[in-house]
This record gives sequence, structure tokens and C-alpha cells, in this order.
Amino acid sequence: MSVFERYLTLWVFLCILAGIALGQAAPGVFQTIGRMEVAKVNLPVGLLIWIMIIPMLVKVDFGALHEVRQHLKGIGVTLFVNWLVKPFSMALLGWLFIRHWFAPLLPADQLDSYVAGLILLAAAPCTAMVFVWSRLTGGDPLFTLSQVALNDSIMVVVFAPLVAFLLGLSAITVPWDTLVTSVVLYIVIPVILAQLWRKSLLSRGQAVFDAAMAKIGPWSISALLATLVLLFAFQGEAILKQPLVIALLAVPILIQVLFNSALAYGLNRALGEKHNIACPSALIGASNFFELAVAAAISLFGFNSGAALATVVGVLIEVPVMLLVVHVVNRSKAWYERG
Repeated sequence: MSVFERYLTLWVFLCILAGIALGQAAPGVFQTIGRMEVAKVNLPVGLLIWIMIIPMLVKVDFGALHEVRQHLKGIGVTLFVNWLVKPFSMALLGWLFIRHWFAPLLPADQLDSYVAGLILLAAAPCTAMVFVWSRLTGGDPLFTLSQVALNDSIMVVVFAPLVAFLLGLSAITVPWDTLVTSVVLYIVIPVILAQLWRKSLLSRGQAVFDAAMAKIGPWSISALLATLVLLFAFQGEAILKQPLVIALLAVPILIQVLFNSALAYGLNRALGEKHNIACPSALIGASNFFELAVAAAISLFGFNSGAALATVVGVLIEVPVMLLVVHVVNRSKAWYERG
């Protein structure tokens, strides 16, 4: 894990401060950026999001899907937690915490938007950072690659209807055309472009591919941080008035990460999977494809929405919480293997 990745939370925090300061100092500039839209898609942010997502997807080898059959129990646990537990548990946590227990402390007109952001965050399993978490736990790299490829394949088809269903259950109306447009722009097209780029690089040899990956690696995080500066430039005034909001939004996200990772880890142990399979299975069940969540929240609800802010809180706590999960699964290896 590079120093840049290890201190992602610090960079996110600094971008929050920079965004708030710039938004207060030059509101007209950011209002102009906010108006640069075509079909409800903000062009500067759309470009940044492609720079975020595509380098990550280049690393995904969909040819690894045939490896799935070697660890069916681990894959089964991953799919169960990612698609049948995680989104629904987050919808429940959002309903409990945001709509009820924390409601008196939050802006009343943003409650639905906060819940929507939490759902978007939970409906997209991690694509890139899970490779880092898996490496830190000694996870099986082929299993990690195959489960990411399988999740991405499912996400192309399932993300839009799943989000629409959960938002419908939460009584949040989302225009289908906007949701489908987001899926096409931020999943389908990036997947196609990334795989074409991957094929082109590999045709020139593994060394060329590895060199390209090393070069474009920082692009994703850099684009994410630039997007956060824009987001917080728009959200700054609301955050200054309600600084407690970020802490309150972090609570259901934290509970969801710890619950899903523990569930996946325990299920793998109960089914007799090896530790190096259980680790990446638990980690992908806990972490999120927050780049996609941020993109979808901006497209569906806008820069100034509570949904966009909720997804950004997910970015803020991702690294420290996931490092905690890594520490726990590493320290519990002897216990796991005694089972």
C-alpha cells in the first residue's frame, strides 16, 4: 500500500477544508462550473469520474471468471453478502438512524437525500481498493480477481434496478432515465473503454501493461480528490452550519462495514473455506465502489444534495475502517484456522 493510499483519509480531509475555503472565497467560479451541464451531467465532474474509474477497471481481467468454480463456497458468500445483505441492511440502517434516531439533529429537507446516498454507497461493491486489502491479508489473488470480475459483471445489470427498488422502498422517487444514464456513463462505457485499453496494452507485453498501471495508478485517487474539492465547494456553507452531519452519517456506514465483513468472514469459516479466501471475501463485502456512488449521487441528486455528501463521508472513513478490518482478520488467523 503506497503512502498516498495509506493516508487517503488525510488527503480527503484536506480536500474538504480546501473545497470549503474555495467555495466561500470564490462562489461565482463554482456556480459557473455547476452550470456546465449536458442532459443533467456536469461535464467537469463527468470527466473526473471517468479518470477515477477507468484506470481501476483496466486492472480487472474478466477472463478470470473461469476461476470462480474453484472456490464456489467463497464466491457464494461474497455474492450473498454483496447483493442480498449489504444494500438491504444499509437501507434499514438509513431508515433507523437517518429517518428516526438522528432526524432531529439533521436538516429535515435532506433526510431522504442522505438515505439515498447511503443506499448508492452500499449498492456498489468495491472494484479497486479490495486488491490492496487482499494483498495486506495474504488473500488469494486469483480469487480476489475473479470475485471482482464477477461483481462488476453483475453490477452492469443489477445496479440500476436494485437502487431503484431500494429507493422506492424508501419512498424516494428517482427518474429511471437519469439512473440508466448514470449506469451507462459510469459503468457500461468505462468497462468497455477499460477493457479495450487493457487488451491494447497486453498485446504489447506484460511489461508494457505493468508500466502503464504504475503510471496511471495515481490518476484515480487524484481525480477523486479533485472531485471532492468541487463537492465541498458546493457543500461548504451547509457543512459550516451543520458540522455534526458528517459524524452522524458516518455511524450507519461504520456499522454496515463491520457487520458485513464479520458476516462474510464468519460464513466462510462455517463453510470450511481457507483463510486466504475468507479474507478477500470479507473485505469486498465491507468496502464500497465509492467512486461510482459519488458519480451516481451527483447525477441523480446534484452537487448540493445530501446524497452526494453521504457518499463522500463513505470515502472519508473507507481507509481507516478497512485497515481496522485488515488488522482483525490478520490477528484472528489462528482462531479462524482452528475452526
